[in-house]
Amino acid sequence: MSRNLEHLNQPVERKEYSTLNLGPTHPATHGIFQNVLTLDGEVIIEADPTIGYIHRAFEKLAERRPFYQIPPITDRLNYCSSPINNMGWHMTVEKLIGAEIPKRAQYMRVIIMELARLADHIVCDTVIAVDTGAMTGFLYMFQWREHIYEIYEEICGARLTTNIGRIGGMECDFTPKVFDKINYFLKNFPPKLKEFEKLVVRNRIFMERTIGGGAISGERALNYGFTGPNLRAAGVDYDVRVMNPYSSYEDFEFDIPIGTHGDTYDRFMVRMEEMWQSLRIIEQAVKKMPDGAFHADLPEFYHPPKQDVYNKMEALIYHFKIVMGESEIPKGEVYHAVEGGNGELGYYLISDGGRTPYRLHFRRPCFIYYQAYPEIIKGGMLSDAIITLSSMNVIAGELDA
Repeated sequence: MSRNLEHLNQPVERKEYSTLNLGPTHPATHGIFQNVLTLDGEVIIEADPTIGYIHRAFEKLAERRPFYQIPPITDRLNYCSSPINNMGWHMTVEKLIGAEIPKRAQYMRVIIMELARLADHIVCDTVIAVDTGAMTGFLYMFQWREHIYEIYEEICGARLTTNIGRIGGMECDFTPKVFDKINYFLKNFPPKLKEFEKLVVRNRIFMERTIGGGAISGERALNYGFTGPNLRAAGVDYDVRVMNPYSSYEDFEFDIPIGTHGDTYDRFMVRMEEMWQSLRIIEQAVKKMPDGAFHADLPEFYHPPKQDVYNKMEALIYHFKIVMGESEIPKGEVYHAVEGGNGELGYYLISDGGRTPYRLHFRRPCFIYYQAYPEIIKGGMLSDAIITLSSMNVIAGELDA
């Protein structure tokens, strides 16, 4: 009898897992957010993401400000491509008030938004390369991102958080110097982009680190609410610029790159091809730039020239009404979306006719698709978690709105 119970006295071998805090201040996380990982050696068993470390209450701040003061708040969402945030907000208010925007202003907006998309994708794809050990491409490409910032600076005086454009159009017309800088960029950037492609796209180390890592199917991506490059990398053909054109995007010819496996490599390649398509759109917009006004005839919403404010009573009155938030805003409920650097960036606005929004919600693509991060890194290596996060291009400003 005692021999049959001997196994009960034997020590039980139990699996021991380790816990790793990845973030919120670890430099590899590329943002201020935390992932608590459960590891079996270097294999990820579970992941528990935490956000809120830079929560700034953007929506509630915006609900306490006049409509024209909200663009600087939108700058802080995806700060890698802030002009797109600005344009999306302007178009939302214009939809509410029923404004018709001149073609020239629409084309100018397209140029600025596609430059912003280029700046955003340069950050994402070069950081993916850095996470595989290719630092050189990051440094060389960032030099050309600076050229985009110089174009912003020439247009509005700002670089990172631009507050560019106005409700009704643009605050000023493009100067000849702006067009010179754009043409210089269009001529000289493509060879550098091609050089970066040659450095990494068929590089054996890069391919082995990215192909198959962090994969998600198109069906799962749709279930999570993915949009933008991350959704298209999973094989789903959806782009707001094509499905619901705005700012005359229907006037331009461009292709929508689609992936197949939804992995890190596909996300990288989709963004690479989107940069080529953005260059193509900008070239068309510059060549076909219409003549005419660069803002709509909206004196109750568009600040008059300073010289007119000093010398004309009507301009002084309109300036006072705009600054004091006394312009009449119609009651209504609107939603407008643009194709941001990371996907569908939408603004859901409810107006009760007051001087500020009654309710406002920002649809931030990063906040939506970051929820899938624990699923797509589970079963992978710790090193894959870092590069997968880079390929998703999670911007903390969009998480903590």
